Amino acid sequence: MSEPVTPASSLQRTPLHALHLDLGARMVGFAGYDMPVSYPAGILAEHRHCRSSAALFDVSHMGQLRLIGPDADRALESLVPVDVLGLAIGKQRYGFFTNASGGILDDLMITRREGDLFVVVNAGCKADDIAHLATNIGHRCTMQPLPDQALLALQGPKAVAALLHFNPGVTGLTFMTGGAFTLGGASCYVTRSGYTGEDGFEISVPAADAVGLARALLSRPEVKPAGLGARDTLRLEAGLCLYGHDIDTTTSPVEAGLTWAIQKVRRAGGERAGGYPGAAAIDSQLASGPTSKRVGLVGLERVPVREGAKLSDAQGHPLGHVTSGTLAPTVDAPIAMAYLAANHALPSHEVYAEVRGRQLPMRVTAMPFTPHRYFRG
Repeated sequence: MSEPVTPASSLQRTPLHALHLDLGARMVGFAGYDMPVSYPAGILAEHRHCRSSAALFDVSHMGQLRLIGPDADRALESLVPVDVLGLAIGKQRYGFFTNASGGILDDLMITRREGDLFVVVNAGCKADDIAHLATNIGHRCTMQPLPDQALLALQGPKAVAALLHFNPGVTGLTFMTGGAFTLGGASCYVTRSGYTGEDGFEISVPAADAVGLARALLSRPEVKPAGLGARDTLRLEAGLCLYGHDIDTTTSPVEAGLTWAIQKVRRAGGERAGGYPGAAAIDSQLASGPTSKRVGLVGLERVPVREGAKLSDAQGHPLGHVTSGTLAPTVDAPIAMAYLAANHALPSHEVYAEVRGRQLPMRVTAMPFTPHRYFRG
């Protein structure tokens, strides 16, 4: 979650900024925005509340945009190794922009709606993503950024109970589907998705209606606000990548363990194989395997192992590095994601993390660290 610190005076603000201050949030600079890292209850309480009830996150710093036109899906497929053409109306899919060497420029969510593709990209990458789209497919479809839309994430096992109070129709959504709904008088587009591993929803709402809707949701007894700190610990327990940390331009989807997002139709031998940047490199890794892999690690001592920690074997030979790490509230143990040499990225394999001059034992483990609880119907 760490980003370079930016003076508050030069940071952008989301439509909910004043509400965060009213709620006593501790604000930090993140991806060019002044964002809440936590509220008075604290990160641990916010994390636990999301796992047990429902937490409301402001994710309006993310980039939202529409791709419009009869060739929009085929155009987008030229930039991602994802089956966009096969996406039905109301269905959502995870994907990533790749570069010529197969590295990841950004990861994104794609939803086909009646009349457009609705795309959500990361805050820190959105200017580059918009330029990437405009340069490469701007002549094939209309790209419309949506700066006047806020984005709220309502996450947790009681999120559906809170949201059906405003519109019972949302219960018809299943994981990775979306639809248009009126919530608290606001016209919203809602997807049943999120970044916590829990059931939940992401709500695109006009900026002018965002504070009213957020206050209405927070008036429900099951809903409490949560900030970037809890969002980070939740997504790490769920084994979900954070762009710029666990994935970046130097990591391929194969190394990152994201091959589930590359459908068969886009792989070598598939009906629409290749045709996107880095396809040859990615197909080669799919065929022969990568030299390093993203893995989950659990610490065998109760010491958190943070991003950047070097990993070695028992003899001190370098094996890789940690990309995200925390003392996980739900798991009640130190956990981390890391890249390891492929021949060491084996279940239960033991490696050692260097932390302040100590070599701390960690064990390779399957992810997610906490089971996903998505609602699939």
